[in-house]
Amino acid sequence: MTDISIETTAQDVASRTLRVTVPLERIAVTERKATREYTRQVRLPGFRKGHAPEPVVKKKFGAEIRRYILEESLRESWQQVLSVGDLQPTSDPQVTDISFEEGQPLVFEMVVEVRPTLELATTGGFTLTRTVAAVTEAKVQEQIDKLREQRATWKPIEGVRPKPGQLVTVSVVTLEEGKEPPAGQPYSLVLGQGQAIPDLEELIMGLEPEGTVEGDVRLPDDHPDPARRGEARRVQVTLHEVKEQLLPEVDAAFATEVGEFASVEALREAVTSDLENEAIREADAGVRQQLVEKLVEANAVPAPKSLVGRLIRAYAEAYQMPAEQMEAFAASFQPVAESQVKRELVLDNVATAQNLHATEADLDARIAEMAAARGVEAGTLWAQLEQAKRLGELERQVTEEKTFAWLLEQSTVTEVKA
Repeated sequence: MTDISIETTAQDVASRTLRVTVPLERIAVTERKATREYTRQVRLPGFRKGHAPEPVVKKKFGAEIRRYILEESLRESWQQVLSVGDLQPTSDPQVTDISFEEGQPLVFEMVVEVRPTLELATTGGFTLTRTVAAVTEAKVQEQIDKLREQRATWKPIEGVRPKPGQLVTVSVVTLEEGKEPPAGQPYSLVLGQGQAIPDLEELIMGLEPEGTVEGDVRLPDDHPDPARRGEARRVQVTLHEVKEQLLPEVDAAFATEVGEFASVEALREAVTSDLENEAIREADAGVRQQLVEKLVEANAVPAPKSLVGRLIRAYAEAYQMPAEQMEAFAASFQPVAESQVKRELVLDNVATAQNLHATEADLDARIAEMAAARGVEAGTLWAQLEQAKRLGELERQVTEEKTFAWLLEQSTVTEVKA
């Protein structure tokens, strides 16, 4: 029987596009097989089961037989691709551009995602700057103020127009010419925190409680829906209530409530320590980001469309993005996805080339460390991570840490205090 013809028409580091041609002889054999199977199984009026003439069966079940031919051809083609062994597919293929005409070979394309192959000519010799931000008294006070805001109470005030920082309850309805305004549903927001568009906040701050006003508002140019950017509409705004924030005093009682600290000084020391640790984490992240950018630039690392598309689809699914917003989402997320794909390609290549992927011993050691910090048995924590399907995430984390450690040894890191 004539072989299926498979030709590579396009490729990048993470995908292959294959043009598949199934010859007429092979289609005819598959058609006979399907027809005989239907003849054996079906019962048609006027014929005993298994004795209906094949032409009658073909006419009755033409669509089903055609679908069988297509599915069988796809299966055989994919088996032939796999049997060659020169590809390392990471998923089943996407089938496109199917041409299945009477008396013509079956032709279609397979887009196959494969394990990316990338060779990095340069993996070191870079000069990197590690900048650790100083923890100032102002930053400590800012963090304490945030703790105060989390425990603040709100007191209603009357007879005044609201201002930024105050909590308001309002109703907003869109007005349409010739129609009665609908009843608005009250909702609350804090002014000056970007929870409403500027035009609407301006209308609210012109009112006193129980006041109503009509005005025009314009949606911002960075509105999530591109079709509505800059859109103008007339609205009716009613202000129901204004509240001001009452912050607790920073005293011994507050320190105890926040974290059972013995004194305000102990609270400030803990906040300072947390900020210093955060500054170190941010400095490390900054060095890693610099390193990846230099590796990508030095090696002209590509962002394969197949991988970028897969990442965009994954994020769209995670955000439960509606189909009608998918195009705008994909366009806005494209640069982020490309950057992430390049980063993963670089790190995976180095980890593979230098044999840095996390081993079972690495995972055992990390889980033992985590278990000791939590005061639980290592075996118990392992079982919990496995049940939560988080072992793969931990493995990637350990691999990345090992990879960055190796890469940083190949370059020069200069420490800077900001």
